[in-house]
Amino acid sequence: MTSFAPDSIVLNRKLPLWYQVSQSLRASILGRSPEDPLRLPTEERLAEHYGVSVLTMRQALKELEDEGLISRHRRRGTFIEPGVRRGAPVRLLGSVDAIVAQQSGMTTELLDHGMAPVPAGVTEHFPGLAEVMTYHRLRSDEKTGEPTNHAVNHIRPELAERIDLEDLVRWPMTKVLRDVVGADISRITDTVEARLADPETARLLQVPLLSPILHYTGVTYDSGGRVLDVAVIQYRGDRFSFTVTLDAT
Repeated sequence: MTSFAPDSIVLNRKLPLWYQVSQSLRASILGRSPEDPLRLPTEERLAEHYGVSVLTMRQALKELEDEGLISRHRRRGTFIEPGVRRGAPVRLLGSVDAIVAQQSGMTTELLDHGMAPVPAGVTEHFPGLAEVMTYHRLRSDEKTGEPTNHAVNHIRPELAERIDLEDLVRWPMTKVLRDVVGADISRITDTVEARLADPETARLLQVPLLSPILHYTGVTYDSGGRVLDVAVIQYRGDRFSFTVTLDAT
């Protein structure tokens, strides 16, 4: 039986290896194509793929099993759960792969895109720029079709020139910038706050006006401190939660 082939990552030794591996594998699972196999490679092969010990790999798989993304069967192997619900809580430790994982696994519709004046709320991030490329996307639960979040990305024009719109339907923006465009992503800052749905958000997410939503802002920087992307995402409050774990080391 053919096994599912996960993406590769470059591990950051400052973060727990099991966590990075679990988030990378999670992103691969949630971003898989329908025709991809459900069976995962053995622990040994996965450990070799990621360059970690079998013990570390086992801990990463347990994280995904606890979340309900995979099931493990003695003598049969480890399998992706085909009907798993998306939008489960995500633990963020500062890994770019964690951001990719959090954005993955949903049906994505590109609503609109084009050059636009830098919005008032993000001008501080794009000094000297008059316009940015703006993309509007609506993500839905791939099983039920229910809208789950509305994402708006503001991208530097020179990066947008290298973005294929089909990639934005298939993958999260962070993955497209890093793995397709080849952008030098150094860090991402996340801000999450509670808000009430305005008329447009309520319409897109199919929730009552003034119902609670999670308002997320993610700012992506390169190694020189320049902002590459500002993502503003409105999540349905009844479908998402965020948990942040601080590493004391």
